[in-house]
Amino acid sequence: HPAVLTRYESSFLTSPSPPMEQQPHTPRALTDHVAMLPSPGMGHLIPLIELAKKLVHSHRVTVTFIIPTESGSPSKAQQSVLAALPPSISYVFLPPISFDDLPEDSCIETIISLSVSRSLPALREALAAIAKTRRLVSLVVDLFGTDAFEVAGEFNVSRYIFYPANATCLSLFFYLPALDRAVSCEYRDLPEPVRIPGCIPMRGEDLLDPVQDRRNEAYRWVLHHTKRYPMADGIMVNSFEALEGGTLKTLREKRREGMPPVYAVGPLVKIDRPAAAAAAAAERAECLKWLDEQPRGSVLYVSFGSGGTLSSEQITELALGLEMSEQRFLWVVRRPSDIAASSFFKVHGQDEAFFDFLPEGFLERTKDRGFVLPSWAPQAQVLAHEATGGFLSHCGWNSILESVVNGVPVIAWPLYAEQRMNAVLLTEGIQVALQPKVGEDGVVNREEVAAVVKGMMEGEAGKKMRYRMKGLKEAAGEALLEGRASTKAIAEVALKWRAQPSSSP
Repeated sequence: HPAVLTRYESSFLTSPSPPMEQQPHTPRALTDHVAMLPSPGMGHLIPLIELAKKLVHSHRVTVTFIIPTESGSPSKAQQSVLAALPPSISYVFLPPISFDDLPEDSCIETIISLSVSRSLPALREALAAIAKTRRLVSLVVDLFGTDAFEVAGEFNVSRYIFYPANATCLSLFFYLPALDRAVSCEYRDLPEPVRIPGCIPMRGEDLLDPVQDRRNEAYRWVLHHTKRYPMADGIMVNSFEALEGGTLKTLREKRREGMPPVYAVGPLVKIDRPAAAAAAAAERAECLKWLDEQPRGSVLYVSFGSGGTLSSEQITELALGLEMSEQRFLWVVRRPSDIAASSFFKVHGQDEAFFDFLPEGFLERTKDRGFVLPSWAPQAQVLAHEATGGFLSHCGWNSILESVVNGVPVIAWPLYAEQRMNAVLLTEGIQVALQPKVGEDGVVNREEVAAVVKGMMEGEAGKKMRYRMKGLKEAAGEALLEGRASTKAIAEVALKWRAQPSSSP
């Protein structure tokens, strides 16, 4: 493979080329240039792109995304998002790396961490190419990218972390090395909640997935990175003052203990999603058209994100619970986790045999107040629609921020990663979410679904949360105004970069 695969305009080249020569920026010598190294996956790439857009728009900074790749070409979703970047943001794909030596059941933390560490020689080459023609001032990595810090040091550029989750999860990262030393058992077995400084108390079982088994390699990787966080010159977190003010204040006080400064730069969410496949266009138009016909604030949007799946039993209980609630709903259904992928090929339409894993007669019985579609919906547009009055969500942080900027309260249904922590923050901390109770069999039954949905859409609890969420929506918009908290935080980082000496490979 060539050392670096680079974009010239919107083309993907596979022949060796001097990277970074295509950018039209002038005058080059006066422009600070930042390299950004995202982890694999769209969830981490999108908010980092939104940060890059703000930097190039307001601070005369140019950006290159340096993207590690696994075997095979970049995904269509990646290509679509990257091809829509403004001219001041370019990108290179590093040569594919092999994970053939890893067990098939290797955890995602291992894959993400090794995608960075095994790409370091190619990263070094890419940074050298940038430094020849640009004033390279910083390397920004995301939460599992700290193994790239030594390469940044070789070029005498500052090392920053972009933390795509919230300040509560970042606080756990700061606290984890001390917690690891102080506690001998599994955190889930602790009799008392874990008291992370600046955060509401968390039950051990609600901490993020990779710390649930301390013998697992996922835990070792998280601990490895958290011990390296003090090496950063700064950390940017995708949150804002009105959302997590107390937690952010505590994080800033950690400067006295040798931790890097923390900048709240959120909410960074993507509003203008690039056009997806033409086959989905009619479906998107159809669901939005259906929303146009519904009363204001009357529809519950139900989606578990691109990686969220439920068992057949849980889908049945959720479906029957939605039906029992007698509320309007727009449900993005993904195939159950225990049904073969080959069964999932049907599309929405009256003339199609629809999802055979849904309860018999469900679609017919709910057709006047429910809209069910497969796999994907234009979420930003759905949440912004005036008919949407609630969001039953897996609590992925990007989705939560989209809900916040649109003022839509949440029914919290966490599935994996840090989503249980997010759910605790939303329900007990910020109090803008309801959470259904899970039965001893691990399933939320239909009666519980119906009660929580009705409580959100018609009850007093829902009204209070809607009111609080409206305040957060206003605060989120204000944080991103010129001269306000998040915009000032981004400006402060850009100012530090401007004072940075030029890179010297």
